[in-house]
Amino acid sequence: MQHTAVIFDLGGVVLDSPLHAIARFERAAGIPAGFINRVVMTTGPSGAWSRLERGELRVEDWIPAFESDCAEAGEVISAARMMEEIRTASEPRPRMLAAIRAIRGRGLRVGALTNNWLSEEPSANRLGLELRALFDAFVESALVGLRKPDPRIYEHVCRELGVQAAESVFLDDIGANLKTARALGMHTIKVDTPEQALAELESVLGFSLA
Repeated sequence: MQHTAVIFDLGGVVLDSPLHAIARFERAAGIPAGFINRVVMTTGPSGAWSRLERGELRVEDWIPAFESDCAEAGEVISAARMMEEIRTASEPRPRMLAAIRAIRGRGLRVGALTNNWLSEEPSANRLGLELRALFDAFVESALVGLRKPDPRIYEHVCRELGVQAAESVFLDDIGANLKTARALGMHTIKVDTPEQALAELESVLGFSLA
């Protein structure tokens, strides 16, 4: 089937990776590597992190809730300091922005599908407005009340774009998110670096993204 849409995760794909920011935070705080991710995974849908990304918690309410999740797992952290580290790392990747413009220039639909949280910071809102202008559909977990890898959020972005899952290519830096996309019929690309991911995407689409 011909691909008529490309769907991008934001953090770790279009923007610098929050996973790298979290790793820096762990090193600076003397927390075991991977601890934060383990807390997110083991607390699951009812944990503070998942509730934040579904828009059920504001950041100020998430901070003590996530610190409690971490304390129960054996580490005392400053969630506010970690969030600040993530914010300062969320810079756009120029090659990805150029690729998105090239894809739209070829007449394909382009969507954003991101797990995020509600922010009242002017800098975050300004960046969000600039990013939105690049996409035909912009689906945020905190606004729709669903988060990856729930299949319903992938179906939602496809409806927004007016395409079938099998007509789309999905780029993400997290394997679990890609697994659901593949099960729905999407062609998936795991993003390790922008260069590697865009080379794979060019191969799938059949045209240059330079």
